[in-house]
Amino acid sequence: MADAESFEQQRERLMNLMLKKGGRTTKRFLNLDQATYRDGLLPARQKELLGLVASAVLRCDDCITYHLQQSHEAGWSNDEIREALEVAMVVGGSITIPHVRRAYGVIEEWGEAPRSSQ
Repeated sequence: MADAESFEQQRERLMNLMLKKGGRTTKRFLNLDQATYRDGLLPARQKELLGLVASAVLRCDDCITYHLQQSHEAGWSNDEIREALEVAMVVGGSITIPHVRRAYGVIEEWGEAPRSSQ
């Protein structure tokens, strides 16, 4: 899990830098982003899978890793996450394959311990 931990440490360091140096627009956008992923008509848990699929279709590896971690922490099983990644491949086409392949590598770091669906 070293890669996932290193990703999170780097993300946190850079986010703190961004919050410190960023202007009002940056801070407002980050607040909007955070608010979007809270429970609403759709539970936050579901929104993480939506974020994962969108990130894969847009081919953003940092975003994919972040939403993989958030989806995992929200209680989605590895199999459910893989199924969401299959939706991303169908929507995004073959160009998403390298990104989904890397996502499988992150999932492999977690191991195959079953997680229960909520």
